[in-house]
Amino acid sequence: MVQAHRRCELAAAGVGEPVKIKFLDDAFRGLKYLIRRRRARAELAARTVTPKPHPLRTPLIVSLTSYPPRFDKLALTLQGILKQTMAADRTILWIAEEDMDALPVSVRDLADDGLEIRSCPNLRSYKKILPALAEAPDATIITADDDVYYPPHWLEDIVTAHHDSGAPVVCVRGHYVQLQEDGRPKPYGDWTMNHSAPTRSGLIFPTGVSGILYAPGCFAAGVTDWETASALCPTADDVWLYWMHRLNGVEAYKFGEYHRILEWERDPVDSLKTTNAAGGNDQQIAAMIDRFGWPAP
Repeated sequence: MVQAHRRCELAAAGVGEPVKIKFLDDAFRGLKYLIRRRRARAELAARTVTPKPHPLRTPLIVSLTSYPPRFDKLALTLQGILKQTMAADRTILWIAEEDMDALPVSVRDLADDGLEIRSCPNLRSYKKILPALAEAPDATIITADDDVYYPPHWLEDIVTAHHDSGAPVVCVRGHYVQLQEDGRPKPYGDWTMNHSAPTRSGLIFPTGVSGILYAPGCFAAGVTDWETASALCPTADDVWLYWMHRLNGVEAYKFGEYHRILEWERDPVDSLKTTNAAGGNDQQIAAMIDRFGWPAP
């Protein structure tokens, strides 16, 4: 009776139908992602490729990191990265020293498929690139996320876009920075998210979820300065890396059209996006402007 009375109150207030519609929208979205994830798992299980060599004159490294809350789905992501139509010279998984013992057998077994598992200090999300930059400064490095499905042509597409365009920084997915009248960036929430057109610009802000290629020499000096990076951008490595290539005068190239990502199932609070979307990005962008200024295009 209480629930029925409450529904009547909501209906009288005009909120019952929107709540119902939102519930149905959420349910439909959940079903859609369930189907897409099942198809992705089936594709991975059946995937067979004969990878071609890459056309670059530098070594090509795919570099990523992970941590225990995501270890249960990590092998799925790595299988997609290792089975590509184009071969990287190295695929390196960087794991914090204190997390190595928790790494599951399903991930360790991928060493037989060419995966390098390396331990490093706990640099949080920066583990995906700073150790690789320090170890192989002359390599072309493509970063990847640990909780995403990568199709078989992912690596070939991003390398080809770099090779054909000559752009030192190339991303599959990126935002377009919108500016205020004074030429400084608007709040992060006002940017054009998941920019849908191929664009090379100083206003393209690469997002790491779908992969970013960094050519040797694209960053300003100091990119591996962990103390400064962690002080200014503790949860937004994308912000730090954007500033570092912009301070070097490098524009990013976002190739292709609108990009749809597929993340594996995980706890919704297990994400830097939760922190950064709640104003964290704006705080860290402000910190970078205070320290380095705004590298206007």
